[in-house]
Amino acid sequence: MNTYIAARGWVSGPVSRKIIHIGTGPIFVLCWLLFPESYSSRFWAALIPLGITVQFLLVGLGLLRDEAAVVAMTRHGLAREILRGPLFYGIVFVLLTILYWYDTPIGLVALMLLCGGDGLADLIGKRVPSFSLPWSRTKTIAGSLAMLFGGWGMAALVWGIFILGGTINSSFSELFGPLFVIALLATVIESLPLPDVDNLTVPAVAVLAGHFLLS
Repeated sequence: MNTYIAARGWVSGPVSRKIIHIGTGPIFVLCWLLFPESYSSRFWAALIPLGITVQFLLVGLGLLRDEAAVVAMTRHGLAREILRGPLFYGIVFVLLTILYWYDTPIGLVALMLLCGGDGLADLIGKRVPSFSLPWSRTKTIAGSLAMLFGGWGMAALVWGIFILGGTINSSFSELFGPLFVIALLATVIESLPLPDVDNLTVPAVAVLAGHFLLS
């Protein structure tokens, strides 16, 4: 649907890209609850982002023509742009689904910080007037606040749903403090002037911090 809308010019490519970035992850992760409690479920679930990631690769390499996807997922309408952010996004979803699943909240927290945090940082940061960060002139205070509270809120919401579903043995009182620290660390990493690698660096620092704070 979003690709259809972007292809017709109803929203710009960058906005469409961020809508996909923000919305895809929570829907996919919540679908984990539909899979049976078996070790193989993580691999079956990972086939979904894997298939999309392979599509990204083929389109980015020019082996598959998909103009609607190019318009929806790139900043400048160039197919090779898909080989950066969108491809990294897909790879991260495949790896974290397989490695963490819902045996631990580490994976879902990292994915939600990537979706709700990093996605909102760009969307809000470029549209809400605020001062630029001294160490990264292309990023703003508004964007960083969106990263911090958007990521924290989405991670808490999805984690809470998994708690209510009985798949993660935890309590609401245990999650807010550690989640805020992880979201803060991810926000610092996202604020650095490292173009096109946020989809790797944000989940990486979230996973690393998660092993210390959530294990």
